[in-house]
Amino acid sequence: MEQQIITGNLKINYRVFGEGRPMLILHGWKSNSDRWEKTAELLAAANIQVIVPDLPGFAKSQEPLTAWSLDNYVEWLAEFSQQVPSLQDSFYIAGHSFGGALAAKFSLKYPQKVQKLFLISAACVRQMKTSKKLLWRASKVIKLFSFIPGYPLFRKAFYKFILRKTDYLQVEGVMKEIYLKGICEDLSHKINFLKVPVVIIWGDKDTSTPIDQARFINQKIHNSKLIVIPGANHSLQMEVPEALAQKILENL
Repeated sequence: MEQQIITGNLKINYRVFGEGRPMLILHGWKSNSDRWEKTAELLAAANIQVIVPDLPGFAKSQEPLTAWSLDNYVEWLAEFSQQVPSLQDSFYIAGHSFGGALAAKFSLKYPQKVQKLFLISAACVRQMKTSKKLLWRASKVIKLFSFIPGYPLFRKAFYKFILRKTDYLQVEGVMKEIYLKGICEDLSHKINFLKVPVVIIWGDKDTSTPIDQARFINQKIHNSKLIVIPGANHSLQMEVPEALAQKILENL
Protein backbone atom coordinates (compact mmCIF):
# COMPACT_ATOMS: atom_id res chain seq x y z
CA MET A 1 0.00 0.00 0.00
CA GLU A 2 1.43 3.35 -1.09
CA GLN A 3 0.77 6.42 1.02
CA GLN A 4 1.81 10.08 1.23
CA ILE A 5 2.46 12.27 4.23
CA ILE A 6 3.74 15.80 4.88
CA THR A 7 6.83 15.61 7.09
CA GLY A 8 9.45 18.30 7.54
CA ASN A 9 7.39 20.48 5.21
CA LEU A 10 7.98 17.95 2.43
CA LYS A 11 5.59 15.59 0.69
CA ILE A 12 6.88 12.11 1.41
CA ASN A 13 5.91 8.90 -0.34
CA TYR A 14 6.12 5.60 1.53
CA ARG A 15 4.99 2.01 1.15
CA VAL A 16 3.54 -0.31 3.77
CA PHE A 17 3.67 -4.10 3.51
CA GLY A 18 1.74 -6.49 5.75
CA GLU A 19 0.78 -6.34 9.40
CA GLY A 20 2.55 -7.22 12.63
CA ARG A 21 5.68 -6.04 14.40
CA PRO A 22 6.88 -2.84 12.70
CA MET A 23 10.15 -2.57 10.77
CA LEU A 24 11.34 0.60 9.07
CA ILE A 25 13.63 0.14 6.06
CA LEU A 26 15.79 3.01 4.78
CA HIS A 27 17.09 2.68 1.22
CA GLY A 28 20.45 3.77 -0.11
CA TRP A 29 21.62 6.53 -2.43
CA LYS A 30 20.03 6.46 -5.93
CA SER A 31 17.53 3.92 -4.61
CA ASN A 32 13.85 3.96 -3.61
CA SER A 33 11.10 1.98 -1.90
CA ASP A 34 10.28 0.00 -5.07
CA ARG A 35 13.65 -1.75 -4.98
CA TRP A 36 12.80 -3.19 -1.58
CA GLU A 37 9.46 -4.68 -2.66
CA LYS A 38 10.56 -8.33 -2.82
CA THR A 39 12.41 -8.25 0.51
CA ALA A 40 9.51 -6.40 2.16
CA GLU A 41 6.97 -8.92 0.87
CA LEU A 42 9.02 -11.81 2.26
CA LEU A 43 9.24 -10.10 5.66
CA ALA A 44 5.54 -9.23 5.60
CA ALA A 45 4.70 -12.91 5.03
CA ALA A 46 6.30 -13.59 8.43
CA ASN A 47 4.00 -11.16 10.29
CA ILE A 48 6.25 -8.12 10.04
CA GLN A 49 4.77 -4.79 9.00
CA VAL A 50 7.38 -3.18 6.77
CA ILE A 51 7.41 0.58 6.16
CA VAL A 52 9.70 1.81 3.37
CA PRO A 53 9.77 5.55 2.63
CA ASP A 54 11.27 7.20 -0.40
CA LEU A 55 13.76 9.36 1.48
CA PRO A 56 13.56 13.13 0.90
CA GLY A 57 15.00 13.91 -2.52
CA PHE A 58 14.52 10.41 -3.91
CA ALA A 59 11.89 8.87 -6.22
CA LYS A 60 8.41 10.22 -5.39
CA SER A 61 9.37 12.19 -2.30
CA GLN A 62 10.00 15.92 -2.45
CA GLU A 63 13.52 17.33 -2.38
CA PRO A 64 14.69 19.35 0.62
CA LEU A 65 14.78 23.07 -0.06
CA THR A 66 18.32 23.35 1.30
CA ALA A 67 21.36 21.08 1.34
CA TRP A 68 20.59 18.69 4.18
CA SER A 69 23.25 16.98 6.24
CA LEU A 70 22.81 13.55 7.79
CA ASP A 71 21.66 15.30 10.97
CA ASN A 72 18.83 16.94 9.02
CA TYR A 73 17.75 13.53 7.76
CA VAL A 74 17.82 12.21 11.33
CA GLU A 75 15.46 14.94 12.51
CA TRP A 76 13.20 14.38 9.53
CA LEU A 77 13.11 10.67 10.39
CA ALA A 78 12.21 11.41 14.01
CA GLU A 79 9.23 13.46 12.83
CA PHE A 80 8.25 10.84 10.25
CA SER A 81 8.24 8.10 12.91
CA GLN A 82 5.91 10.16 15.08
CA GLN A 83 3.43 10.62 12.26
CA VAL A 84 3.20 7.01 11.12
CA PRO A 85 0.99 5.20 13.68
CA SER A 86 2.89 1.90 13.78
CA LEU A 87 6.22 3.72 14.33
CA GLN A 88 5.16 5.88 17.25
CA ASP A 89 6.54 3.37 19.75
CA SER A 90 9.75 1.38 19.26
CA PHE A 91 10.43 -0.55 16.06
CA TYR A 92 13.05 -2.52 14.15
CA ILE A 93 15.09 -0.41 11.75
CA ALA A 94 17.15 -1.59 8.78
CA GLY A 95 19.32 0.71 6.70
CA HIS A 96 21.16 0.01 3.46
CA SER A 97 24.23 1.96 2.32
CA PHE A 98 23.41 5.69 2.80
CA GLY A 99 20.26 4.56 4.63
CA GLY A 100 22.47 2.50 6.92
CA ALA A 101 24.40 5.58 8.00
CA LEU A 102 21.09 7.34 8.60
CA ALA A 103 19.74 4.39 10.61
CA ALA A 104 22.91 4.27 12.71
CA LYS A 105 22.89 7.99 13.49
CA PHE A 106 19.15 7.90 14.27
CA SER A 107 19.77 4.98 16.65
CA LEU A 108 22.55 6.93 18.37
CA LYS A 109 20.27 9.89 19.04
CA TYR A 110 16.98 8.06 19.63
CA PRO A 111 17.88 4.63 21.09
CA GLN A 112 14.53 4.43 22.88
CA LYS A 113 12.85 4.18 19.47
CA VAL A 114 14.93 1.24 18.22
CA GLN A 115 14.30 -2.40 19.15
CA LYS A 116 17.10 -3.65 16.92
CA LEU A 117 19.28 -2.09 14.23
CA PHE A 118 20.15 -3.93 11.01
CA LEU A 119 23.09 -2.41 9.13
CA ILE A 120 23.01 -3.72 5.56
CA SER A 121 26.08 -2.81 3.49
CA ALA A 122 25.96 0.39 5.51
CA ALA A 123 28.04 3.41 4.49
CA CYS A 124 29.14 4.24 8.04
CA VAL A 125 32.86 4.31 7.28
CA ARG A 126 33.58 7.33 5.12
CA GLN A 127 37.31 7.79 5.50
CA MET A 128 38.28 10.39 2.94
CA LYS A 129 40.19 8.67 0.18
CA THR A 130 42.21 10.73 -2.28
CA SER A 131 39.44 10.58 -4.91
CA LYS A 132 36.81 11.85 -2.47
CA LYS A 133 39.05 14.66 -1.29
CA LEU A 134 39.64 15.58 -4.91
CA LEU A 135 35.90 15.54 -5.64
CA TRP A 136 35.15 17.76 -2.66
CA ARG A 137 37.87 20.28 -3.50
CA ALA A 138 37.26 20.18 -7.24
CA SER A 139 33.54 20.86 -6.84
CA LYS A 140 34.38 24.05 -4.96
CA VAL A 141 37.12 25.20 -7.33
CA ILE A 142 35.27 24.42 -10.56
CA LYS A 143 32.29 26.54 -9.49
CA LEU A 144 34.56 29.58 -9.57
CA PHE A 145 34.77 29.23 -13.34
CA SER A 146 31.05 28.85 -14.01
CA PHE A 147 31.03 32.16 -15.93
CA ILE A 148 33.36 30.81 -18.63
CA PRO A 149 31.74 29.79 -21.96
CA GLY A 150 31.67 26.00 -22.28
CA TYR A 151 31.71 25.53 -18.50
CA PRO A 152 29.06 22.76 -18.40
CA LEU A 153 30.97 20.67 -20.95
CA PHE A 154 34.27 21.18 -19.13
CA ARG A 155 32.72 20.23 -15.78
CA LYS A 156 31.17 17.05 -17.17
CA ALA A 157 34.44 16.03 -18.85
CA PHE A 158 36.40 16.61 -15.64
CA TYR A 159 34.21 14.33 -13.54
CA LYS A 160 33.86 11.71 -16.26
CA PHE A 161 37.49 11.39 -17.31
CA ILE A 162 39.43 12.61 -14.27
CA LEU A 163 37.38 11.37 -11.32
CA ARG A 164 35.67 8.68 -13.38
CA LYS A 165 33.50 6.73 -10.90
CA THR A 166 31.26 9.17 -9.06
CA ASP A 167 27.51 9.62 -8.50
CA TYR A 168 27.97 13.39 -8.42
CA LEU A 169 27.00 14.03 -12.04
CA GLN A 170 23.92 11.82 -11.76
CA VAL A 171 22.18 14.15 -9.31
CA GLU A 172 20.83 17.63 -9.86
CA GLY A 173 20.25 20.81 -7.89
CA VAL A 174 20.34 20.66 -4.11
CA MET A 175 20.95 16.89 -4.20
CA LYS A 176 24.50 17.56 -5.44
CA GLU A 177 25.29 19.44 -2.23
CA ILE A 178 23.58 16.76 -0.15
CA TYR A 179 25.71 14.15 -1.89
CA LEU A 180 28.91 16.05 -1.12
CA LYS A 181 27.93 16.38 2.53
CA GLY A 182 27.07 12.68 2.67
CA ILE A 183 30.41 11.40 1.42
CA CYS A 184 32.14 13.41 4.15
CA GLU A 185 30.04 12.03 7.03
CA ASP A 186 32.22 9.43 8.74
CA LEU A 187 30.67 7.56 11.69
CA SER A 188 33.78 5.50 12.46
CA HIS A 189 34.31 7.18 15.83
CA LYS A 190 30.64 7.27 16.81
CA ILE A 191 29.21 3.82 16.12
CA ASN A 192 30.91 2.35 19.20
CA PHE A 193 28.45 4.41 21.27
CA LEU A 194 25.45 2.53 19.90
CA LYS A 195 23.45 1.07 22.79
CA VAL A 196 20.89 -0.89 20.78
CA PRO A 197 21.26 -4.49 19.52
CA VAL A 198 23.01 -4.44 16.14
CA VAL A 199 23.04 -7.02 13.34
CA ILE A 200 25.41 -6.38 10.42
CA ILE A 201 24.57 -8.03 7.08
CA TRP A 202 27.03 -7.83 4.17
CA GLY A 203 27.96 -9.44 0.88
CA ASP A 204 31.52 -10.70 0.69
CA LYS A 205 31.87 -9.40 -2.89
CA ASP A 206 30.75 -5.85 -2.05
CA THR A 207 32.78 -3.36 -4.08
CA SER A 208 31.01 -0.20 -2.86
CA THR A 209 31.36 -0.79 0.88
CA PRO A 210 33.99 -3.55 1.06
CA ILE A 211 33.67 -6.40 3.56
CA ASP A 212 36.58 -4.95 5.57
CA GLN A 213 34.20 -2.15 6.59
CA ALA A 214 31.73 -4.71 7.92
CA ARG A 215 34.43 -6.32 10.05
CA PHE A 216 35.54 -2.91 11.30
CA ILE A 217 31.97 -2.00 12.30
CA ASN A 218 31.57 -5.38 13.98
CA GLN A 219 34.71 -4.79 16.05
CA LYS A 220 33.65 -1.27 17.02
CA ILE A 221 30.12 -2.12 18.19
CA HIS A 222 30.10 -4.20 21.35
CA ASN A 223 28.07 -7.43 21.07
CA SER A 224 27.12 -6.78 17.45
CA LYS A 225 26.62 -9.75 15.12
CA LEU A 226 28.12 -9.98 11.65
CA ILE A 227 26.42 -12.06 8.95
CA VAL A 228 28.17 -12.48 5.59
CA ILE A 229 26.24 -13.62 2.51
CA PRO A 230 28.65 -15.44 0.16
CA GLY A 231 28.83 -14.24 -3.43
CA ALA A 232 26.67 -11.14 -2.88
CA ASN A 233 27.69 -7.63 -3.88
CA HIS A 234 26.32 -4.33 -2.57
CA SER A 235 22.62 -4.43 -3.52
CA LEU A 236 21.53 -7.40 -1.44
CA GLN A 237 17.86 -6.46 -1.71
CA MET A 238 18.05 -6.83 -5.49
CA GLU A 239 20.55 -9.67 -5.82
CA VAL A 240 19.57 -12.02 -3.00
CA PRO A 241 16.27 -10.81 -1.44
CA GLU A 242 15.38 -14.27 -0.18
CA ALA A 243 18.68 -14.71 1.65
CA LEU A 244 18.52 -11.18 3.02
CA ALA A 245 14.98 -11.59 4.32
CA GLN A 246 15.89 -14.94 5.87
CA LYS A 247 18.88 -13.47 7.74
CA ILE A 248 16.75 -10.61 9.05
CA LEU A 249 13.99 -12.94 10.26
CA GLU A 250 16.48 -15.28 11.90
CA ASN A 251 17.84 -12.38 13.94
CA LEU A 252 14.74 -10.49 15.04
